[in-house]
Amino acid sequence: MAKGWNTQSNTRSRARGAKVRVKTARGRKSSSTRWLQRQLNDPYVAEARRLGYRSRAAFKLLELDERYELLKGAMRIVDLGCAPGGWTQVITERCPKGAQVVGIDLQEVEPIPGANIWVMDFLDEGAEERLMEALDGPADIVLSDMANSATGHKQTDHMRTMALCEAALDFAIKVLAEGGTFAAKVLQGGSDNELMKRMKRHFRTVKHTKPPASRQDSVEWFVVAQGFRRHAPGETRATDDT
Repeated sequence: MAKGWNTQSNTRSRARGAKVRVKTARGRKSSSTRWLQRQLNDPYVAEARRLGYRSRAAFKLLELDERYELLKGAMRIVDLGCAPGGWTQVITERCPKGAQVVGIDLQEVEPIPGANIWVMDFLDEGAEERLMEALDGPADIVLSDMANSATGHKQTDHMRTMALCEAALDFAIKVLAEGGTFAAKVLQGGSDNELMKRMKRHFRTVKHTKPPASRQDSVEWFVVAQGFRRHAPGETRATDDT
């Protein structure tokens, strides 16, 4: 059963204070000034710094886990697009002792105790086999906070990020254990409908949610799919000819 969002109020109360105003400097774009001012006044940024998380995004996973118990009892976890490591930090803190945690990204990530960080493209040939070897069995949960670098063109950014999410779902369907969980970032824009349909075929419950740490003016949402079914309803199973 889904729970409430408690992390948001705690974070805001700890970081509440006078707002910082940033003056526009010569040569600095107004958009950069707005970004800097938002960062300096963001309670999640301040709290991430206080707790040692590498990014404010850590709170998105904390809030999702608080509500849906994503990481409860998980022993084999894959974090796709793990840079700079905020989600991986949360995973290593919240999963049971001895859990196998693999973070994958195209960028270098500073080591995180308790996690195996790979610099690789999870779509590369042989990636699935390498992962299964490292985990010594099917994954309990596959997480994805991946997004393409913004181009400034809303529709292009949406389509590229949704393509990454589709690829992450394909990957999850291959590597998840029966009853496993898939959670990923998506962007509003209409093309997520087909993604939701696919997940509903392969998972017992599928939720579309926006944790409080996700900025309200952001078009990002998260999908949480739990109860993976190796054989989706209506899917033709292989049969033994003998």
